[in-house]
Amino acid sequence: MLRVLFHSWPLLTGVMLLMVGNGVQGSLLGIRGTLEEFNTLQLSVVMSAYFLGFLIGSRLAPDMIRRVGHVRVFAALASLISAVLVLYPMLVDWQVWALMRVIIGFGFAGIYITSESWLNNTATNETRGQALSLYMIVQMLGVVASQALLATGDPFGYDMFLIPSVLVSLSFLPLLLADTPAPTFDSTTRLGFRELFDISPLGCVGMLISGGVFSAMFGMASVWGTLSYLSVTQIALFTSALYVGGLLLQYPVGYLSDRMDRRKIMLWLSVIAALVLAMATIFALPFWALLIVAAALGGITYPMYSLLIAYTNDFLSKDQMAAASAGLIFLNGFGAIFGPLVTGWLMGVVGTRGFFLFMFVLYAAMVGYTLWRMGQRAAPAHTGGFRGVAPTASTLATVAVLESAPDLGPSPGLSKG
Repeated sequence: MLRVLFHSWPLLTGVMLLMVGNGVQGSLLGIRGTLEEFNTLQLSVVMSAYFLGFLIGSRLAPDMIRRVGHVRVFAALASLISAVLVLYPMLVDWQVWALMRVIIGFGFAGIYITSESWLNNTATNETRGQALSLYMIVQMLGVVASQALLATGDPFGYDMFLIPSVLVSLSFLPLLLADTPAPTFDSTTRLGFRELFDISPLGCVGMLISGGVFSAMFGMASVWGTLSYLSVTQIALFTSALYVGGLLLQYPVGYLSDRMDRRKIMLWLSVIAALVLAMATIFALPFWALLIVAAALGGITYPMYSLLIAYTNDFLSKDQMAAASAGLIFLNGFGAIFGPLVTGWLMGVVGTRGFFLFMFVLYAAMVGYTLWRMGQRAAPAHTGGFRGVAPTASTLATVAVLESAPDLGPSPGLSKG
């Protein structure tokens, strides 16, 4: 791990700064928009716009990189993001913000793909799994640090919009000044959604649900917090708890999933999430209890994403993984577009409890569909190892991480066929 850190620290430092900048602007817009008296539906459109841009960027960025190269794409998207970030407080209009969020999402998708391909290129077969796992951890730590920065600022001021722009600009320096050659970017074969669904119905449906939960959770948390009269510090703590929970539970969930039917893990995680969200919906919980809810929710949602990819890959050959991962990530992004929209509509109808209610409905649906699929198909007799993958990871990082996981062979206790 130390050798990986020695070779990759410039890139990882840049990623950390990038995630701090992105994390600040994501939470800040929800708070500032509420204070500017945008209604919940308008704010939900603003938050959903990021995921729309991210989805578009994940499809178009690889072709851009193949045409003009990593450095030019990186520089162009860096300039675009920095410019948009400083325009938010100058153009306080929800429709303009939504358009700018599409641009921000598009830019970050391209940047993630570029940085991940660079990291993948500098790693060896022996260190690739460690390098990309470390990359995922740095991403989470960066967002947690961003909430600490948010808690010290004034959401009505200009500084909290300027700082993310500066951080994003600085984050590109390590990559642009690195002495490693720019990597090649090979195209991959495509796998149709119909074929992917035939391979793993649970993986496809689960990814749609996971995308809705993830975007509602992180896109609308600051809006919910502001409408619930939480302070900026409390909102930052709540958001941080989501990521800390995800960071802490990745390994325990992965350890269990490599030793039993992954669907059982998905089922019990979904049951726990539904119960926790039901309590948060019904009862007016004190803030300390809300932090526990956030840690549990983040701790379940992050590993769930990795579980769904790992479970689907259990039915695939190595040469199918890249195409399947691209399809799953697209489904996750498509589901993410609707998460904030439905949450905002529900909050407008039933109040702030709509934030938890929407995610409860999704996890309850996950419980029902997982139970049904367990009765339709036997568990795979041969599984690969689990690797933690962030929902913001590109296809490149996802495939590289999962391909580096050990092939465990037939799992004890799993039925054949």
